[in-house]
Amino acid sequence: MRLRRFLSLLWGALLAAATVCAQPVSSLYDKAEYRIAMRDSVHLHTSVYTPKAPGRAPIIIFRTPYGTGPYGAGKFPAAFDKGYLRSYVDRGYIIVRQDVRGRNRSEGEFMHIRPVGFGDVDEATDSYDTVDWLVKHIPGNNGRVGFAGCSYPGFYALMGALSGHPAVKAVSPQAPVTDWYMGDDVHHNGILMLSDAVRFLHSMNTPPEGTPRRELTLSPDERTFFLEHPTRADLTKLLAPNAFWEEMSGHPDYDEWWRARDTRRACYNIRPAMLVVGGTYDAEDCYGAWNLYRAVVRQSSPTPAHLVVGPWAHGAWCGDGRKLGGCDFGEEASGSYYMENFEAPFFDCYLWARDTVDRLPPVSVFSSGDNRWHTFDRWTPAGARRMTLYLADGGRLTEERPTAKNSSTGYLSDPADPVPYVETSGMRRPKEYMVADQRFLAGRRDVLTFVTEPLTEDVTLVGPVEAALETALSTSDADFVVKLIDCFPDGGEQRLVRGDAVRGRYRDGFTRPKAFVPGKPECVRLRTTDIAHTFRAGHRIMVQVQSSWFPLMERNPQQFMDLWSCTASDFGPCRVTLFHQRDRASSVTVHKL
Repeated sequence: MRLRRFLSLLWGALLAAATVCAQPVSSLYDKAEYRIAMRDSVHLHTSVYTPKAPGRAPIIIFRTPYGTGPYGAGKFPAAFDKGYLRSYVDRGYIIVRQDVRGRNRSEGEFMHIRPVGFGDVDEATDSYDTVDWLVKHIPGNNGRVGFAGCSYPGFYALMGALSGHPAVKAVSPQAPVTDWYMGDDVHHNGILMLSDAVRFLHSMNTPPEGTPRRELTLSPDERTFFLEHPTRADLTKLLAPNAFWEEMSGHPDYDEWWRARDTRRACYNIRPAMLVVGGTYDAEDCYGAWNLYRAVVRQSSPTPAHLVVGPWAHGAWCGDGRKLGGCDFGEEASGSYYMENFEAPFFDCYLWARDTVDRLPPVSVFSSGDNRWHTFDRWTPAGARRMTLYLADGGRLTEERPTAKNSSTGYLSDPADPVPYVETSGMRRPKEYMVADQRFLAGRRDVLTFVTEPLTEDVTLVGPVEAALETALSTSDADFVVKLIDCFPDGGEQRLVRGDAVRGRYRDGFTRPKAFVPGKPECVRLRTTDIAHTFRAGHRIMVQVQSSWFPLMERNPQQFMDLWSCTASDFGPCRVTLFHQRDRASSVTVHKL
């Protein structure tokens, strides 16, 4: 491991030095723009960058809804000179960037997360038709094609894998949009992720021709803005016209409309090799990486599949990567380390036919806390054992199941004063909230805190966090937020490791909402996105439970009603009781290496 790290650092230094004196991309590449016809005669704007050097090279395709500028002959993206794409320039790939259907300079109608098999054309057929044209018309290609993309482009990369074209040999969906109801940008477990969903769906809206685009400014800060616009009906008026938002309003539960937009359902018989990439501290698409990888392994078991997850914010592996907030995860979390040890060997192997894939284990995951890479044959690792921590009286968190006959803790959840997710609200959701110190919540009576004794040795937790909350409400609905926190010694930092939420009405399934009977005990379960974190000796493991996390997620009126038609007057307080007794033991289960 030491030798590997030394070689990686040496390679990174050499690459950095080479980049400083690298030739301008215009002297290395030619650019051509095409309008490639799809099978329904819709034309997609496609920029092709071809190396001037002689020889045959593979094609790497980046399809995006965000634009492929700068447009025009002789104009190259800044990332070609220095940045993520420079690695592909230096390796001599034919680089293709394409505006997807209905966006920017491409024709056709844009549809969010267009389901595979939706009509005669979809993003998989567009990928197939693009590949077919390129391998037949671009001189000097070696007949081997790959797709890559991060975030929404990660969804389009997956569509390339599903295209079925025989020339597609390797695909890397990174932080891929996977399921906008269960996780990722728009919802988490049925709860609207307010700050991200409103801003993102507004920015991606394409109003009908002739309709002016409305500006949306979350001022004076996002907390105040969403307090002043408390309901989905208020936001509908602000965002109108917005086709996806309005269509979404007809599907409050996890019905077939949402299931059709879950890309995991299509991951059967994938032919190309797969490299799924994500970040444990990705505030937008953390869910997608873990769960898409699971789907590929389960549904396409013969496919060579690799998972790489680092301690990264959204897309940070394409940049510096090593720092987030006050955390410095070290050189092995840097973007250059990622590229040279994971992405470049993957594509070099399958597209250049170079013998580099032996450097890639099936699963590579970086644990924060001790800041090191772990490699596994599967995820969740076979060697990880389940460890259940029980919430106990006096704010204790212990492996011993409670023995008290009657024991509970309660709090009043008041939508008029929701629990904030950051200490100071600004104009945008900061990515650093994923590792934020939670001490700013000290003294709030609507946040329950449970903590272990100081650890006698390092404890590395990997995989999902599974909460089972035994609870009773004074109203007919409420949300539940569970946070796992690394509590530093001597009253120090309380660093968030993972937080996630579930809507109580979905405790028996996301297709079957069910009202609470006031006062009747129920069990509410929550499975968070996965973690990889080491709690050092002397630290303590902390769990917090609350019923709002604002304005990261929307407020619940705490009544069993249609959230698309509720009014401000429908919001009211709820008394939440959390049991920690012999017959109703609330718990959090983790996986320990």
